[in-house]
Amino acid sequence: LYQMMNTMKHRGPDDEGYFIDDTVGLAMVRLSIIDLSQAGHQPMFSSDGRYCIVFNGEVYNYIELRETLKRKYIFKSETDTEVVLYSYIEWGEQCLAKFNGMFAFTIYDTATKSLFGARDRFGIKPFYFHKSSHQFIFASDIPPLLKVMPGKPTVNDAAVMNYLMLNRTNYSEETFFKEIIKLSPGSFFTLNNLVFKVKRWYDLRVSSSGKSFKSSEEYYNSLKKSVQLQLRSDVPVGICLSGGLDSSAIASIILKEYPHTEFHSYSAVYNPGDKADEQEFIKEYEGTQLKMHYTSPNHEGLLDDLDQYIEMLSEPVPGTSEYAEFKVMQLAQQHSTVILNGQGADEVLGGYEYFYGAYLKELLFKFKIRKLIHEVNSLKKHHTLKKSLKYLLFFMLPSRLKMIMLKDRRHLINKHFYKQNCSYSLKLIKQLYNFPTLKDYFFNHFAYKFEHHLLWADKSGMRFSVETRFPFLDHNLIESTLDCAPDMILKNGWTKHILREAMTGVLPEKIRTRKSKIGFETPEHDWIRQAHYVKFIKEIFQSASFKNRKYFNQDNIKALYQKHLDGTVNEANTIWKIIHLELWFRKYID
Repeated sequence: LYQMMNTMKHRGPDDEGYFIDDTVGLAMVRLSIIDLSQAGHQPMFSSDGRYCIVFNGEVYNYIELRETLKRKYIFKSETDTEVVLYSYIEWGEQCLAKFNGMFAFTIYDTATKSLFGARDRFGIKPFYFHKSSHQFIFASDIPPLLKVMPGKPTVNDAAVMNYLMLNRTNYSEETFFKEIIKLSPGSFFTLNNLVFKVKRWYDLRVSSSGKSFKSSEEYYNSLKKSVQLQLRSDVPVGICLSGGLDSSAIASIILKEYPHTEFHSYSAVYNPGDKADEQEFIKEYEGTQLKMHYTSPNHEGLLDDLDQYIEMLSEPVPGTSEYAEFKVMQLAQQHSTVILNGQGADEVLGGYEYFYGAYLKELLFKFKIRKLIHEVNSLKKHHTLKKSLKYLLFFMLPSRLKMIMLKDRRHLINKHFYKQNCSYSLKLIKQLYNFPTLKDYFFNHFAYKFEHHLLWADKSGMRFSVETRFPFLDHNLIESTLDCAPDMILKNGWTKHILREAMTGVLPEKIRTRKSKIGFETPEHDWIRQAHYVKFIKEIFQSASFKNRKYFNQDNIKALYQKHLDGTVNEANTIWKIIHLELWFRKYID
């Protein structure tokens, strides 16, 4: 337990504790957010000493639940942890549906020698575990498990295949390590008399029925309520401000609702003119009560931080955008312990171009020709028609043809490895891209394509002892948004229609009506053309480990990198994906 705690002390620098009962041991490193006193120490026990909890996350409606529970239970702290514990004692597994928040926790019953553990609806807080016939080990991160697991970890070839072929990670309960899996979002487990069972407690497809917003005003009030709930904290709260519509909406709501309160914002900026730079939008907030802070991630910094960055993520990522988030969290650590993040809006408000392709498919298949023509013309005016039509055609192809269309990725993979493992990618393509309606595609996105954003944000924040919260992921807001008619989400060639309408007069108009979508990108195309980067990458490509790696077509990868250096293609994302995977092998597998 001490080895595991020491490995993840950055996640909880304020306190630590452990409890051992025969063959059961629970430990906790605490980042104090609510009730900073010793009353919040974990592991925490019920008043009779029977139940013991370790809890990571926040239940934002803990005050309301506490008022209900106070009629029967005596509270010794002001924490949400104690509310979670007594909620479970009072309602059993039914308590989970009452929580509004992000959480991963385990409760041990000393009387029955049984464990109960759960994870929040969307998987905001991580829960990894290793299970064998005689051992069950769990943690909020992968490195603590690697520290104490018996034997040497081995690679999960299915994860590698879908990473290389589809740029996908965290699409199921599996990880890149065969021996480590995740408790799926919206699930709980029981461990009793050596019998381990997992059950789904939350299903977004069912929960989103019949809750549609009737107006943009309703949407605004729901988002505002979520922001207000997530501002509950006994430590300073800041804002991750990218300049995009989503994080700016959160910032603008805070400025409107709390005009006399000082908040800190944190942004990644680059040289003016860089594709990834959003300073012109971020500067819309200059002169407000925001205390604005900036960081400028660069290629030298990435190389300097590379070892701790790879260790922090503990699984490969296809791109460098997470490095920008890493540097923003490093900056935020100076002034804030909690950060509000705009993640989640794109996934329910159609923020990516491929969602319009999905919408066009629905209109075509439902023979809504007049609306289809209108949207096509609107997209043409916005200069986004070409990409939307490309995605429409891709979505209409049979799954096997979709695989063939990805030939530019396939030629970088070792032929034998591809032949042995292509069924994994075909399965994921069927799960993700087969859908009759836009709403179904949103559901598929949440099920197979969204969790990685949350895990990366959690790892980046907790590396610097900063908790990341997501107002757009309040389940009430999500459920009502997904139940809206498609033309409340995508309309007249605009994405996020209901959010844009809701923020009229609140959000700076330059941001509210912006069409460009950047997100946490970096100028990686230029980065990997720099001389010391070229030297670093070519040394990897010439190494014996890379040459002998069974996963790559080394010749095609080298040729692609040369084309990138020549400027005939921009394939930095692909090159980084290969580099990160190779470095991950060296660190964790070799």
